[in-house]
Amino acid sequence: MFLEVENDALCYDQKITAVSPAAGMAPHCGTRNGAGRLLHRGLLNSDRLRPARSRKGKHVIIGVPKETLPGERRVALIPASVPHLAKVGHEVIVETGAGLAAGYPDDAYKEAGAEIVPDRDTVFARAEVITCVRFAGADPDAYEADLARLKSGQIVFAMMEPLFFADKMPALAEKGVIAFGMELIPRITRAQSMDVLSSMASIAGYKAVLVAADTLPKMFPMMMTAAGTIKAAKVVVIGAGVAGLQAIATAKRLGAVVSAYDVRPAVKEQVESLGGKFIELELETDDAEDAGGYAKEQTEEQIRKQQELMADYIADADAVVTTAAIPGRKSPVIVTTPMVERMRPGSVIVDLASERGGNCELTKHGETIVHNEVTIIGPDNLVSTVAFHASQMYSNNMTTLIKHLTEDGKIQLDLEDEITAGTLVTKGGEVVHERVREQLGLQPLPTPAQDAPEPAASDEGTAD
Repeated sequence: MFLEVENDALCYDQKITAVSPAAGMAPHCGTRNGAGRLLHRGLLNSDRLRPARSRKGKHVIIGVPKETLPGERRVALIPASVPHLAKVGHEVIVETGAGLAAGYPDDAYKEAGAEIVPDRDTVFARAEVITCVRFAGADPDAYEADLARLKSGQIVFAMMEPLFFADKMPALAEKGVIAFGMELIPRITRAQSMDVLSSMASIAGYKAVLVAADTLPKMFPMMMTAAGTIKAAKVVVIGAGVAGLQAIATAKRLGAVVSAYDVRPAVKEQVESLGGKFIELELETDDAEDAGGYAKEQTEEQIRKQQELMADYIADADAVVTTAAIPGRKSPVIVTTPMVERMRPGSVIVDLASERGGNCELTKHGETIVHNEVTIIGPDNLVSTVAFHASQMYSNNMTTLIKHLTEDGKIQLDLEDEITAGTLVTKGGEVVHERVREQLGLQPLPTPAQDAPEPAASDEGTAD
């Protein structure tokens, strides 16, 4: 049997013709489904799937190591992303078992055209691009060992917590690594398909409500039964960003009566479109939103007044889901101890902001505590409990970003591009991201205009 492949490369989404003259078989043509059938029938060996090579040079090897943070079940790239990366000239190698905890076995990667390698050292030694879910500040215990594995010029795409752990970034720069922080994707329309924070937040909001429903000693929906009428649970969601909006939608689907608060009045329409009631407080909020759409940090007086006005809503809630976060800052405390003590016994708080201190004064990250018969949950890496779909979404975000940066089969850095400049943390031995430099107390890097020499004086219009 031989293969005729259009464009000199074999990819799932290219036309493939399989012919077996010896067996007298008719040509089998198709696109992705045709290739899948050939694999299934044993007519096409997955080992023969090779990425399209750049016509201007050899392909780039992208490595996918297994995540090392305890409890992290996600994987940076899933098998479905491999053909898309191959199409633009990249080859993918995967550490054995990297996707297993998320539901993606080695065989699935092989069938997609990836190569399985035996260990993490091999991934770092062979790959020009490393893709991780967590790296550097997001996986600090493994950072030193991974830093030793990296080579100058290697590119890393991962969530790195560069704003909270800015002190980890200079070592990457000194190593000559080109590092992209996935959580720094700018909130602009053309970057939505790359927005990791939004993808992961939507999963966290969904799962937080399920955790609350499972913990609450009540049912969420109203029920009219022969034994009497059961009232619907009351759920309050604090913060109406992506996580909050998904929490509202999920709680409504489960039948709860949902109210939500956000310091940004602009989100009122979004809350109401999902069936929630927007809590309006008499606060000065005209300047509550930054240019990226995130909530700005409030003053101590604003937070104090916010706490006072929210107290009655919290006291009346059966379940509270808090999601309020400010990028690069400690989470604001909105639910105080006295507010918790006014809640009914059996009530539940799920604090999605626990990793940054929590929106509830009593929250302990990674723990579930009970105070005055109210259960307060500070989940640790809740998104990882939905590892299959979380990996799918993260992988799609990652693949879209890599494809955006790829030209002629290579990763190209166009610093005039807002997405590239907004995500790039280190390059050329320097920490280059403006906000990370601020956290480190470094001066802004000079712009090209500042570097350019002043033009020579002109003789035009002068007299002897």
